[in-house]
Amino acid sequence: MDFSNFAPKHFLWRLDGKVATITLNRPERKNPLTFESYAELRDVFRALASADAVKAIVLTGAGGNFSSGGDVFEIIGPLTRMKMPELLAFTRMTGDLVKAMRACPQPILAAIDGICAGAGAIMAMASDLRYGTAEAKVAFLFTRVGLAGCDMGACAMLPRIIGQGRAAELLYTGRNLGGVEAERWGFFNGLIARETLVDEVTVLAARLADGPTFAHGMTKTMLHREWAMDLDTAIEAEAQAQAICMQTGDFRRAYEAFAAKQSPKFEGN
Repeated sequence: MDFSNFAPKHFLWRLDGKVATITLNRPERKNPLTFESYAELRDVFRALASADAVKAIVLTGAGGNFSSGGDVFEIIGPLTRMKMPELLAFTRMTGDLVKAMRACPQPILAAIDGICAGAGAIMAMASDLRYGTAEAKVAFLFTRVGLAGCDMGACAMLPRIIGQGRAAELLYTGRNLGGVEAERWGFFNGLIARETLVDEVTVLAARLADGPTFAHGMTKTMLHREWAMDLDTAIEAEAQAQAICMQTGDFRRAYEAFAAKQSPKFEGN
């Protein structure tokens, strides 16, 4: 996929230098997702796995909200009329979006303001770093529509972010988690004023994009894979991962810059 001239149908895309910004863009409805936007987002994150020009990704929403989740009339209504094979195809497709976000090597930074609910909260959860505003409201709404909280990996990922008890509360009740509480619980990495949210997150993304991006990809891989490892296996896996990173030019450049009392210029290889 040629991301330099990429024009998606269901969201906005911007590539500034090495940082791509994906903006969910149905502000009149608080940026809900549809069958088509789910699929396009999944396909884009899959393609980003081999997009060498993109080194970091900012994920945000237009109009003062992140995303209200699956569109009530365009997704939930039709789902009530589907049979099991169609339902399972849909739930697997939404799960594939999370898999694609976790598998792409670039760090994904979510900039979250306003409503961040349902599948929107899942996309935030699946991002690597999350920055929000005090006005943000995060909610895992599945029980409100008669569904389980175990959607798109929530029962696996959310407890690892905020703890088992807190995750259980949110997934059982579907209540709003305010921005200040979300930062205190560790769901948000930090709070930023809504007027400067996207700009500040983009600056951080650019800083990561200028760093040792091969090593960043390795960090993301190990953070994901080590969930299923015992400690001894994880330590061995990290030994091998770090040995691979020690063969990169960036490792040598960092040493040479340190020896010359200069700042290293990483090239991602």
